This record gives sequence, C-alpha cells and structure tokens, in this order.
Amino acid sequence: MTARDAAQPHPAAPDPGSAAPGPAEPGASRPLRADARRNRARILVAADTILAARGLSASTDEVARQAGVGIGTLFRHFPTKEALLEAVLHHRLRQLADQAQALAGAADPGAAFFDFFTRVVETAAAKQALADALSRAGVDVARATTDASQPLKAALGLLLARAQQAGAVRPEVRVADVLALLAGTARAVEHAGWDREAQARVLAIIFDGLRPAHHR
Repeated sequence: MTARDAAQPHPAAPDPGSAAPGPAEPGASRPLRADARRNRARILVAADTILAARGLSASTDEVARQAGVGIGTLFRHFPTKEALLEAVLHHRLRQLADQAQALAGAADPGAAFFDFFTRVVETAAAKQALADALSRAGVDVARATTDASQPLKAALGLLLARAQQAGAVRPEVRVADVLALLAGTARAVEHAGWDREAQARVLAIIFDGLRPAHHR
C-alpha cells in the first residue's frame, strides 16, 4: 500500500443515513447503523479481493474505489492500514469457519475433512502474508485473532470427529495435531513455492498418515 496508508489515524465524515443501529464494530463504543455495516462489509470484501490479486502493494484508494465508498468512509472504519489488514484476516478466518461448518453435514465425512484440509493449505499463503505484515507492525497476531480463530477450531473439531466416526481418520488424532500439520504444510508450500502437482503429492503423503492403516 502507498505512503498514504501509513499507520496514522485519518479523520473522516460520518456515513450518511439514519438507519437503525446494529452490532458494534470491534473496539467501538456504539453500535453501527445498517448503512455503516453495509459499507464496512463492502470494504472488507473489496480489500480481500484486491489483496488476493495484488498483494500488500495494493493501496487503500484502490480498496475504496472497489468498494464504492469514499476514502474517508474507509478510514472511518479502519483508521490505519494495520486495522484494515487485521479485519481482512478476521474475515478470512470467519470464511474458513463457515466453509468447515458447511462441510460438516456432507454425506462423506472423510472426503469433507480432507477437502477442507486442502482448502486451508491452498489459501494459507495469502493469510500468512497478512499475519506477517501485522507482526512486522508490532501486532500480536495470535491475540488479535483469538476470537476469530475459536469458531474455526470448533468447526475443524467437528469435521475431524465426524471423519473419525466414519473410520476415515485415525482415532488418536487430535485437533491440535491437525492444526500443527496445517501450519507446517502451509509454511512449506510458501517457502518451497510448490506447483499444484508437488502440493498434491505432499498432501497425499500427509493424508495417508492421518488415515487408519486399513484405509491406506
């Protein structure tokens, strides 16, 4: 992002409208109006899309244009670059949790579990880039994402339990084990720059280790 995006507060005019108030923005003392919630949601979707396409070099001006809001509205919701990146990271974690919850009702619990594992690895590089940028800015990422991480861990635990009940995953495997494997695989993909063929081979090896012997 540009120098304009330096981590300094930016004043902005309030959003127009007089819709009824809704849930408060994290860290805010008053609930957001419906129009403000819509603006915030549009900004997050735009930021997620642009960051995925252009990386951290994307500017807040681009995000505001993509969202269809003024730059002042963007800075009203996210006073600093770091605040926006943190919100996008939360957004991505919530999306993963929603995906895991949706897969929890799949007819094939084993396939659902391994499909979700693959999705997390495939999207991990972008998430890690955000986390690294926040860490460099002095943000305690683990603490900042605690609330967003809990639903993801719970949904992953449900996927794992169903896969184990179906006999697709070894019964001694714990959620902490899966999280460690996800983190390690994601980091390996990031640093090795694997192509999809290499990634598929490594995931196949990991999945063989997670399956009971009679399923290999």
